[in-house]
Amino acid sequence: VNIVPTAYTNRKKERKMKELQSRLKTKTLVLTHGDSDGICSGAIAKTAYPDAYVYFTSPVNLLEKLRLIEDVRNLIICDIAIDERNCSELYTMLCRFAKKCNLYYIDHHPLPKSCIKESWFYHESEACSSELTYRLFEKRLNRDMRRVAIYGAIGDFCDNTEHVKSWIKDWDKRNLYFQAGTLTQAILYKGKEYEFKRSLIEPLSKDIIPSNVPELLELAREAAINEEKIRLFVKENVKTLRNCAYIVNSNNSISKAAIYAASYGRRNVGIAAEYRERKEAYDLSIRSRGEVDVNRILRSVAPKFGGSGGGHPLAAGARIPENSLYIFLRAFDKELGEANEAEDNGNK
Repeated sequence: VNIVPTAYTNRKKERKMKELQSRLKTKTLVLTHGDSDGICSGAIAKTAYPDAYVYFTSPVNLLEKLRLIEDVRNLIICDIAIDERNCSELYTMLCRFAKKCNLYYIDHHPLPKSCIKESWFYHESEACSSELTYRLFEKRLNRDMRRVAIYGAIGDFCDNTEHVKSWIKDWDKRNLYFQAGTLTQAILYKGKEYEFKRSLIEPLSKDIIPSNVPELLELAREAAINEEKIRLFVKENVKTLRNCAYIVNSNNSISKAAIYAASYGRRNVGIAAEYRERKEAYDLSIRSRGEVDVNRILRSVAPKFGGSGGGHPLAAGARIPENSLYIFLRAFDKELGEANEAEDNGNK
């Protein structure tokens, strides 16, 4: 009885893989993340290489996509964190690409301890990928494309670097934040609709301001109304532990919910968890307004419960099996408390 659906599923998957492989046949390929920083990085890379095809992927899917690439002249990877579980295999594959094409790996996420830096690896943890992409390809770009880099920096909370602070002075700061907010809100509101995200690459690569992109202003408005619903839901339903606050199944943006969990839970760290039935797991967003590195704690604690996670010191994400969520939260809270105590002792 189950043979037919399985065979159909396999054929469908095989067809999708062939379609993807044909898409990836291009002189210049950009693989980038689907958030505002990744989209802006991809747009900047496409401005530098107008023939580029931009494809969205993630740390857990990067290796799979690289295996599909047969021949490419320029391979640009932006804003994709290195997954420590396949760091060695990824390094080997990238070294092979570096021998046969121009390879640029541009990222700002914390690196696994075993990571080896090569000449094709452009990494700074303080700057966002949009800034790094602009700086790397600056000679191929119009100076005004710095504005797109600024959008990415604002969207990724990385707008305090020396470069970005200097660039902002050339425009009205209020308008820059309006444009960046319009872009970021619309992207978050549309979630994982990658065709929508792909539609943003072309106008951004031509330095068209987000408020002039069709439907973006209305989407940003709807996102703002929706965010108010998130805020009120979290306010009424947030739960607290000793060192963090959390919200489960807000059925909405988990990054927004995590921010409000910290706010209304009166804790430095907020966590939002959303159940994914297909994965039989919870996706988590963690946001911190303190000093402790939540990325480091997450990378240590999540694997103990069959999960995975990582990100930035003050913003990270994880996937935790459904039966382990609450025990994970308590373990994470305990590690967070110990890290806070160590931080306090170090400051005395």
